[in-house]
Amino acid sequence: MAVPKQRKTKSRRNQRRMHIHAKKPSLTDCPQCKEKKLMHTMCNSCGYYKGREVVDVLKKDKKKGEEKKPQEKEKKSLTMEGLSQKKKES
Repeated sequence: MAVPKQRKTKSRRNQRRMHIHAKKPSLTDCPQCKEKKLMHTMCNSCGYYKGREVVDVLKKDKKKGEEKKPQEKEKKSLTMEGLSQKKKES
């Protein structure tokens, strides 16, 4: 079985791994809105790909069965009496 005769230094190990790293993604300008986007992908800001509209960005998506819940609920401030009643209940 092959066994190395000498230990490889950190320098040699790091020189071998020098080219193994993440590269910056290449961004291009969208021809429609001039925003930066990844190559060969749809533009997230305008929804165009290869000169035609793929996704309508202005349209809001609604899930089926989802209704707006009333968000304006009055929050009651707790007093010392209210806190003592909550402790008794628990």
